[in-house]
Amino acid sequence: MSKLTDVPKRILIGRALRSDRLGETLLPKRIALPVFASDPLSSVAYAPGEVLLVLSIAGVSAYHFSPWIALAVVVLMFTVVASYRQNVHAYPSGGGDYEVATTNLGPKAGLTVASALLVDYVLTVAVSISSGVENLGSAIPFVVEHKVLSAVVVIVLLTLMNLRGVKESGKLFAIPTYVFVTGVFLMIAWGAFRGLVLNDTMRAPTSDLHIQAEHQGLAGFALVFLLLRAFSSGCAALTGVEAISNGVPAFRKPKSKNAATTLAAMGLLAVTMFCGIIALAMATNVRMAENPAKDLLRDGVPVGGGYVQDPVISQVAAAVFGANTFFFVILAAATALVLFLAANTAYNGFPLLGSILAQDRYLPRQLHTRGDRLAFSNGIVVLAGAAALLVVIYGADSTRLIQLYIVGVFVSFTLSQTGMVRHWNRHLRTEKDPGKRRHMIRSRAINTFGAFFTGLVLVVVLGTKFTHGAWVALLGMCIFYATMTAIRRHYDRVAEEIHAPEVPTDDVVRPSRVHSIVLVSKIHRPTLRALAYAKLMRSDTLEALSVNVDPADTKALKEEWDRRGIDVPLKVLDSPYREVTRPVVEYVRGLRRESPREVVSVIIPEYVVGHWYEHLLHNQSALRLKGRLLFTPGVMVTSIPYQLESSEVAKKRARKRQEWNAPGAVRRGPVEKRGSSSHAGGSTKKG
Repeated sequence: MSKLTDVPKRILIGRALRSDRLGETLLPKRIALPVFASDPLSSVAYAPGEVLLVLSIAGVSAYHFSPWIALAVVVLMFTVVASYRQNVHAYPSGGGDYEVATTNLGPKAGLTVASALLVDYVLTVAVSISSGVENLGSAIPFVVEHKVLSAVVVIVLLTLMNLRGVKESGKLFAIPTYVFVTGVFLMIAWGAFRGLVLNDTMRAPTSDLHIQAEHQGLAGFALVFLLLRAFSSGCAALTGVEAISNGVPAFRKPKSKNAATTLAAMGLLAVTMFCGIIALAMATNVRMAENPAKDLLRDGVPVGGGYVQDPVISQVAAAVFGANTFFFVILAAATALVLFLAANTAYNGFPLLGSILAQDRYLPRQLHTRGDRLAFSNGIVVLAGAAALLVVIYGADSTRLIQLYIVGVFVSFTLSQTGMVRHWNRHLRTEKDPGKRRHMIRSRAINTFGAFFTGLVLVVVLGTKFTHGAWVALLGMCIFYATMTAIRRHYDRVAEEIHAPEVPTDDVVRPSRVHSIVLVSKIHRPTLRALAYAKLMRSDTLEALSVNVDPADTKALKEEWDRRGIDVPLKVLDSPYREVTRPVVEYVRGLRRESPREVVSVIIPEYVVGHWYEHLLHNQSALRLKGRLLFTPGVMVTSIPYQLESSEVAKKRARKRQEWNAPGAVRRGPVEKRGSSSHAGGSTKKG
């Protein structure tokens, strides 16, 4: 079986890498940008549309508020980016928001941040994949008809790419991300040139439609609430910003400087694309509606259920480049692809955070270990499974999923920036150098404003989105928090129980006696080998034990035992209900009750088969018995294996597999530099 699984594993994820190759997987800035920033960069494909969708509730007249909402999002983006640049310099270890909150606000705050981030990473994958499927579905009907299946298939493909390792997946993702960014900037530049220089009239495909407002003439509190809801939807552009602070260890040296530079580049690109698309949407008269079949009118008549509402970026591209032109197709393809790849931000953030949490004993230890490709494979698989489950539950509907979005990320933003303020306050109390103090005071001011602004946005998001689905994200955070608290409590309890004390205890005191029991069903080679081994141990008491399930078999066993003259007393336990395990366990527990300081050694003969189907032909009573005896204090269980001929054949097959290398299975270390052999051998021979 291992041979059968090893070949496809190596084909899918590549050859295994040695631990000392970890340095070769570190990322330069040009690869780190698409790896860690693909989520905020790709969000410009749907964040402008979410703003217009909310504003459309009040009719097209409310669209004139969109530039102001875009400006608020830009200010928030620059605030968050500036704040996180302080984070990556102060905490370059990769703990990100979790480490900042834990160090400065305490473990409970850190666990709250971790819960929020884990939920947000899962939602990032679900939203990005679902949105990408919807974009692709406008061109390929099969994808729309099978949205859930298509989304799950994409999640599986992304999982395989990430299992190949961060650097390799980064190379795969870099090209479409850069094509998307270039395409959007080209669209913005060409649209500005056509509108401002050539004075062309550019019209979106929906420009001739009218919006039937659900609520006409909103004013006062209702209008403010609508604008705040539109702003909270536009804040989807900020998701994934924190991933860089969590992924600092994946950067090449100097890690903090490279991470801060990448963060600044990401922020500048994201806000420029976001504002450019909003501006072009206004210039080309894009029309969007939450319920397009009913609220979009053509010549006074609703467009109906057969109408497909294209995303804002597709409509703007059609207006600027022309529908179905070369640049339109390229941008449409790059947009759909980059939305799929946007999930890669979570695929890098979730496993890293999971590894740190596992190291702190808040998650299972398996999440801390690296896989064959030096990626945190278990974390990647867990993320994929959770995202796929969410996609299935919500039917891969990005409109429903996005309502759950961004709550977690603003919880982490707010607590992280509050923690950074306390970080600078603590250092300012001891720092005497005037230059360093000025730098700290400036950093504290940035983080203070960031904490205030993101906290305000968190209140807005909760207030405007709670009934629309944000409560599900909060519930997910509570579940993660409770689960991680329980895991930590378990690990702490186990550590306390197995801690080696300084004073002698019963664990180090020699038992008064050893009572050995050899389990016997019939006399055969495995039984004789077990008896010989038990005699070698020279226990204080040695006896053979059998269970009377079939009287005829038991009688034959006694007669054979006497005929052979075996010098070990045979004890037979009655079992009126034909059970084997319970009588043995009760007998052993009885011995322990009679002599608590006596250790009981149970010796079980068992034969080893070589084929999986042969296991199905045996009752596995030895396995069940061992499982029960594990919970009995003072009992030692010893298995005496007897290898059958089929197991010898299996051993030969295993030996051949060791000599055979699957494609890419050879584990190689770093390539030695020329001349290195001279250090090992003393001198090199010149021919």
